[in-house]
Amino acid sequence: MAETAKHNYDESKIKTLSSLEHIRLRTGMYIGRVGNGSHPDDGCYILLKEVVDNAIDEYIMGFGREVRIEIEGRCVRVRDFGRGIPLGKVVDCVSKINTGAKYSDDVFQFSVGLNGVGTKAVNALSKSFVVRSHRDGEFVEAAFKQGKLKGEKNGRTDDPNGTFIEFEPDPEIFKDSQFLPEHVEHRLRHYSYLNTGLKLIYNGKTFQSRLGLLDLVMEDLHGDGSEPIYAPLHYTAKTLEFCFTHSNSRYGETFYSFVNGQYTSDGGTHLSAFREGLLKAVNEYASGKFDGDDVREAMVGAVAIRLKDPVFESQTKNKLGNTEIRTELVNRVREELLHFFNRNREIADQIVAKAEDTKQLRKELQEVKKLARERAKAISLRIPQLKDCKHHLDKKRGKGGDTMIFICEGQSAAGSITSCRDVNRQAVFVLKGKPLNVWDLKRDVVYRNDEMFNLMQALNIEDNLDGLRYGKVILATDADVDGLHIRNLLITYFFKFFEQLVHDGHLHVLETPLFRVRNKERTIYCYSEAERDAAAKSLGGKPEITRFKGLGEISPAEFKQFIGGAMRLSQVEYAPKPEAAPILTFYMGKNTPERKDYIMEHLVVPVEE
Repeated sequence: MAETAKHNYDESKIKTLSSLEHIRLRTGMYIGRVGNGSHPDDGCYILLKEVVDNAIDEYIMGFGREVRIEIEGRCVRVRDFGRGIPLGKVVDCVSKINTGAKYSDDVFQFSVGLNGVGTKAVNALSKSFVVRSHRDGEFVEAAFKQGKLKGEKNGRTDDPNGTFIEFEPDPEIFKDSQFLPEHVEHRLRHYSYLNTGLKLIYNGKTFQSRLGLLDLVMEDLHGDGSEPIYAPLHYTAKTLEFCFTHSNSRYGETFYSFVNGQYTSDGGTHLSAFREGLLKAVNEYASGKFDGDDVREAMVGAVAIRLKDPVFESQTKNKLGNTEIRTELVNRVREELLHFFNRNREIADQIVAKAEDTKQLRKELQEVKKLARERAKAISLRIPQLKDCKHHLDKKRGKGGDTMIFICEGQSAAGSITSCRDVNRQAVFVLKGKPLNVWDLKRDVVYRNDEMFNLMQALNIEDNLDGLRYGKVILATDADVDGLHIRNLLITYFFKFFEQLVHDGHLHVLETPLFRVRNKERTIYCYSEAERDAAAKSLGGKPEITRFKGLGEISPAEFKQFIGGAMRLSQVEYAPKPEAAPILTFYMGKNTPERKDYIMEHLVVPVEE
């Protein structure tokens, strides 16, 4: 009877939320991830973006050439010099969903913030929010707390027209979030590249671009010391801008894409249409049959379009979905590039020569692949380093999502995991030593290096993820310097050659306890020094404290829980190549002296008590 009441589903269970309640309860629908500010897509930066987007929209429509941004701790202030919100609608525009001028093409033709939701979400998710509009010598100001109006005032003013907004993210939702200057500056640089002539002033530092996407491409190249093979090709018009060149030292392709000033990190129709138009133009000019990979290998570029009715796949606008623009955009890119190639034959010939080189390298790689496969068959029908499990991931049938493979360093760590694993769904791959650093190497290394090849074969990801054999790929390394180094080398390997594996959230790191704190009654496993100290305090007296340096030190009986129900995993977060490549180039590239200087400058020496 009690069980029936517990699961009773009637009219009383149906709730209708106000828009304010819905934003606060379902935050992810409006701003994506909340995070803590350590990642550029964390919620606090989305709040900033939504406010700045409105200022950018004013500039796009020809009003106001300067935006001032101040961030002090968690408090953000943004002042634009556009037209200012109409004074009679100041409160509605920042608090009522689906209220705004973004629905009128007469006012905003190519708006960044297009759903009439952004500023309302910022208001609802802020501890305090103040908006003030200046128009023709008058102002109206409204103050809110967690989206609820607390007061209004109005009067005369000598300040120039425009809108001022001040907000502080609500700690109830954003908890430990903080604004990191490098993430703010990165976003503002993008704004400046896309809005040539706009001046963005952030805490006294000015961001302004004269050459638009050309500045972006050159900054990306200079970020890792690359040089363009030829002067970047730059086309700009009212609704389309693109720029690209080939690098002398890059692997793969690096493309930035934007819609109405919004960075679409997952690309979309505009990026795929640009790629297709580029390929058609090169093939038509060269009378060739190049593949897309031949033409785009080592290419660095950016494409930006302005669109009246963009359709994004989410409120955070990471991917464009307008399929109706594809054909026209492909033809436009193709035509403009053919015009350029015929006027600049020297550059066009360099592009074709680069594509020929890549095509030849791909043929050579096919030969290497063939030899590697034959060698692998000759050695053994089985992968020697793999201790497999009985069940595997089957994406088509939606089965095996809980299967996993632990990638371990050495036999001792593998021994602990192997002896206590679940043989039905947990596999183990044993590394023979430190993996190769592949960041500056080409794809043929995957076939020339036995360990890299065997790992790829064990996962069955040579061509794509369709045949991936495990739901989770888990890096299980020791919690010491060598273990962390191996972890970084493996992350580099997957990101460089199997980016989709990281993108789809399959790559994880196993968190294993650093300390065991126990007395005769209780044993507590701790994952940090803070947890160790808290555990020692809770047990009282003088408990025994053991520091685990390697996985092999933990007995199989103890280890079973750490790969069982109590397992702690940290997912390796994906970042688009334009964002991640400079970081990996600095830490994993050939710039050893620069990296050594950085380490020496930031070295923290513990003080003995």
